Amino acid sequence: MEVGSLPVELWRVILAYLPLPDLGRCCQVCRAWRELILSLDNTRWRQLCLGCPECRHPNWPSQPHLEPPSWREALKQHALATRTWTQNGPELQSSACLLFFRRRKDRRVWHVGPGCEFETLRGALGVVGPYDRVVLHPGVYEEQAEVALKVPVELVGLGRLGEVALLVCMEQQCPTARLCNLVFMPPWFSTVVYKTSWGHVQLDNCNFEGAQLQIRGPGTCQARFCSFSQGSSAHLLGVVLSLFDSCDFSGSDTASVTVEGPPVSERNWACKHLAALARTFSSCGLSEHNGSPKGHLAASTGGHQPPGANVKKESITIGDWKSRTGVDAVCQRTVIEDGWSDGERSEGEENRDEWGANNTKKQFTLEYKIPCDHHGLSHFLNPRPDGSLPLSSSPDPPSMIPDPLTLQQELDRDPEAHMLAASTLGCILRRCLFRDGKGGVHLSNYGQARLEENVFRSLNYAVRCIQNSTIVMLRNEVCECRASGVFLRLSAQGLIAENNIHSNGEAGLDIRKGANPTIVCNKIHSGLRSGVVVLGNGKGSIRSNQIYNNKEAGVYILFSGNPVVSGNHIFQGQAAGIAINENGRGTITENVIRENQWGGVDIRRGGDPILRNNYICYGYSDGVVVGERGRGLIEGNQVFCNKGCGVWVMSSSLPQLLSNYIIHNCMYGLAVFCRKDPENIEVREGNWPGQEGIAGEGGGADRRGVEGEGREGQENFNEEGELFAWDSDLDSEDERHSARRSISVALVESNCMSYNGVGLYVKSTEALNVFANLINCNRGLGIAVLQSSQLTRLATNCILENGRGGVAVEKDCRVELRGNGIYENSGYGVSFSGNGQIVENDVVGNRGCGIQVCGTADIKVMRNRVQPSQGCGIAVLGPVKGVVHDNILFQGHRDNRKALLHMDPGNESCVLRNNSILRHDDSCTSVPPWVMENPPPRPLASSPAGLSSSQYPSGLGISVTTRISATVESGCHSGSMFCSIL
Repeated sequence: MEVGSLPVELWRVILAYLPLPDLGRCCQVCRAWRELILSLDNTRWRQLCLGCPECRHPNWPSQPHLEPPSWREALKQHALATRTWTQNGPELQSSACLLFFRRRKDRRVWHVGPGCEFETLRGALGVVGPYDRVVLHPGVYEEQAEVALKVPVELVGLGRLGEVALLVCMEQQCPTARLCNLVFMPPWFSTVVYKTSWGHVQLDNCNFEGAQLQIRGPGTCQARFCSFSQGSSAHLLGVVLSLFDSCDFSGSDTASVTVEGPPVSERNWACKHLAALARTFSSCGLSEHNGSPKGHLAASTGGHQPPGANVKKESITIGDWKSRTGVDAVCQRTVIEDGWSDGERSEGEENRDEWGANNTKKQFTLEYKIPCDHHGLSHFLNPRPDGSLPLSSSPDPPSMIPDPLTLQQELDRDPEAHMLAASTLGCILRRCLFRDGKGGVHLSNYGQARLEENVFRSLNYAVRCIQNSTIVMLRNEVCECRASGVFLRLSAQGLIAENNIHSNGEAGLDIRKGANPTIVCNKIHSGLRSGVVVLGNGKGSIRSNQIYNNKEAGVYILFSGNPVVSGNHIFQGQAAGIAINENGRGTITENVIRENQWGGVDIRRGGDPILRNNYICYGYSDGVVVGERGRGLIEGNQVFCNKGCGVWVMSSSLPQLLSNYIIHNCMYGLAVFCRKDPENIEVREGNWPGQEGIAGEGGGADRRGVEGEGREGQENFNEEGELFAWDSDLDSEDERHSARRSISVALVESNCMSYNGVGLYVKSTEALNVFANLINCNRGLGIAVLQSSQLTRLATNCILENGRGGVAVEKDCRVELRGNGIYENSGYGVSFSGNGQIVENDVVGNRGCGIQVCGTADIKVMRNRVQPSQGCGIAVLGPVKGVVHDNILFQGHRDNRKALLHMDPGNESCVLRNNSILRHDDSCTSVPPWVMENPPPRPLASSPAGLSSSQYPSGLGISVTTRISATVESGCHSGSMFCSIL
């Protein structure tokens, strides 16, 4: 009969009455009939799938409200899965075909129940033949002793699930068995209701109530649509392969599933069939896309990108961001701290407001301009080959940031992770629901498990992996756990990818004691504490995750934790983005850390990370905070558009800040403090609301972490001796720093500090080395040194076009300026009231006085080249002590009649000698041929005499000890540890 002879709708009504075998035969008629049968997916196929007594809704138990993509495919997968238990048998033996024939044709059906052939289960099992079916009629069947299954058999409950209950303890002694539509409850003599140590058992649509299922390798198990409730659990010992699909685990007193021991070497007949079945629904877990949530990055010209980055451009402008966050008021108010006094302003600056705006008085510009553009740091300012501006000279912040890699990209570049993603060994749990109990899955002693598309909800913990065990977690949801979601301990490892981990009471993932997992492409968010915690020598590779909206730090590293944190988006946290504390380490590279309430990265109390090539931006406080005793190598980062400082450093810290872009921050680009900041004092000291530690579980939080892992029930997990004797876990100081060059003074080298409130702000009691930095276009001062009882060395820097003065040094500060280029700042070039020396600098084109020395300073001003736009070249005001000699002063404007070299007449303690003053002859109309050569404009491409070369990142291998050992003409410093800035 032709399909076209009737309307398609009528055919569908007719075919809806056909049973499953007839539908299959119709599919084989022709292509048109096949397409017609397949079109019945939402009607007849759905009806057949839901009407099957051996299965439940394909998305039960976690998402029964969602329909599957295909009801026919779901029914097909169910049919294939239910036949696994029958696929064993002798291979290539004469009886094989007879045995197969017996299964298909001569299987007997035995009925058990009142009025049936047998009234007890034991009686029926005594007479059944291989592969017979035993149908249990509604009722409760109890056995007073253990029942043995000695031949392959199928036990099926008649009626609805729950009408047949077994109070038995069964031991399987045969190769295979199937149990369907039964309720298991423990007998009086054992909590174990079913166990096998070498055969295969298939469980379909069964309930376990207060009972335990025990599988010991090489035995195997396949459980589908089963419920484990009222403290029920599955215990797997040394299993090679077992499969739990669409099961519900609830109300457990311990872990719902325990996997213990390595897979045994022996395999039973079912392993290859289970592996094939697992592969039919287990892919490598790749999503079609894995993009990050859209951020709020400003549109601009782009800049340096970490290698291998996927790049995207945002459309939010810097003006939009400022208006949304209210940063304009903050920027206007906090560029200079309350109480800051920079001494008397030079004439040029008196006529300018705080931002360098012109007032009505006539201003001079350089008429006799000396070329100074080709200094040693000019490559930071020159346009790129494509005509775009570099970050240091662009008035707009970066707009190009990397997207997280997709899981497929991560697996392509990590063969070990790719191998784990494809593995099907141990216990496989797929689409199960774990809820309302103590624990979800527990692995120990080299156990192996694969968890795929499960839901863990309202447990104490979801997964606990310890003692060299291996876990693979793909596309699970872990939420609302009372403690941490996933624990990894004692050299545990594995792959945790594309999971949604959120709303947990403690950390989303907790990694300790040598555990070393690969954590990629997850969403870790909305936690009541941190997103990821790594401590106690924990390791791990944390890559391409989206970590956001956690109450404490997105990633928290302490107690010698040493992970690799790379390519993540860490954003919108209520504390710091990444916190490194209590001797934590870590390699933190190529992350986007944005829009966090406190520091983007917070380092303190012995924290010593490598922080390289990250984007740290749009924070509501500081970009990077280096607190008390913080250390670390901070290199190649872009720190921009933070509401506070770009980098904030406290005394007793010892960081190395190399080759970073610190730009467009509202307050200071880099601030070095020796005391608590009067604003946000609790934030920068780590004492945040609730006293919960530094952006994470430190302080009170990881004192709690040391004592136990849950607030409720005093949960300690002491079976591993985890009352943390940290002394035995921590590496020695020598070990921790053996691979890192040693420094005794904080180092700031080869950075760009541009478009901030103030470029560099120093208020410190420790020494500081500031070498080869570009400090330009800041709204206030380029460098402000308010307090420096130890020597602050400012060498080979370029301080250019800042809104106020170039360098300001307050009274009693010890500062050395050597080999700097200080050009075209809107106020004075250098205002110096402290002690030290100003040697071999080029101070050219500044709006006010070139070098102003005042107060009771004890200073040497030697071999400088100075050209002011107006005002004095060098002015010595007040009872200054010292010498001013061998300087060259150039006239800047013909109408500037100020003395190029001025000293108060009453000063008898300062010596002027051998200074050269070059004025232009007013009768000559040509521009004087003044140039700076021998040497060319400073800073020079190489370090000045006495300093080892430390130009750019290629110079990182040079010993800082050598660099700092140069002769200091004003006297040697004490070499004390500095607490300061990056």
